[in-house]
Amino acid sequence: MDARYKRILLKLSGEALEGDKEFGIDPAVVRRLANEIVEVHRMGVEIGIVIGGGNIFRGVSGSKHGLDRVTGDYMGMLATLINCLSLQDAIEKKGVPTRVMSAIEVKEVAEPFIKRKAVRHLEKGRIVIFGAGTGNPFFTTDTAAALRAVEINAEVLLKGTKVDGVYTADPIMDSSANLLKQVDYMTVLERGLKVMDSTAISLSMENNLDIIVFNIKKKGNLKRIILGEELGTKVIKGGKR
Repeated sequence: MDARYKRILLKLSGEALEGDKEFGIDPAVVRRLANEIVEVHRMGVEIGIVIGGGNIFRGVSGSKHGLDRVTGDYMGMLATLINCLSLQDAIEKKGVPTRVMSAIEVKEVAEPFIKRKAVRHLEKGRIVIFGAGTGNPFFTTDTAAALRAVEINAEVLLKGTKVDGVYTADPIMDSSANLLKQVDYMTVLERGLKVMDSTAISLSMENNLDIIVFNIKKKGNLKRIILGEELGTKVIKGGKR
């Protein structure tokens, strides 16, 4: 079967890399993610990836304990780079060329983010992993994912989570919560649904970027979405089909 998308932006939380651990990186989980990403790449899909750093450090949580918020956010950016390098190593062990591009300068381990270079890497068949968020404090990696997706002209933003999609309420706290198969941006903003932060949703809405929220922990889900299977929750412009 042919891939539905030619170019995607995959957003992974830092927690996606920790598996059953409470902290850090589970190498087995990283290898599994790398296998699935490489499988999709070999279908001819150009892949950009944004990874969070919550499995190592969160600036917001640090500020709650007295750490300066700006300092904490920069620490979080560095945490994302640790995750980027881990995933890069696992992907390249599968024989696929990969580039880490950072929004803050760390030239010994990553290239600086330049839009034209990122697009050229994708066109040459390299997987590009974007680190350090937007490079600015007070912005989440969700916002970075929406921004990078727009910049590289991705057809869709795929947000891999630990649940099956977007629910009407927290399914862990409310057993009556229902999974939404499709929802529009304004509904997400007005109801405060747990998709991505409001800045990321607004940026996606302004640029008509579809978002699919799905369970990355279920093996094969990424490929199934690429092949066009309706999984998770699709966030779209109102009235769009």
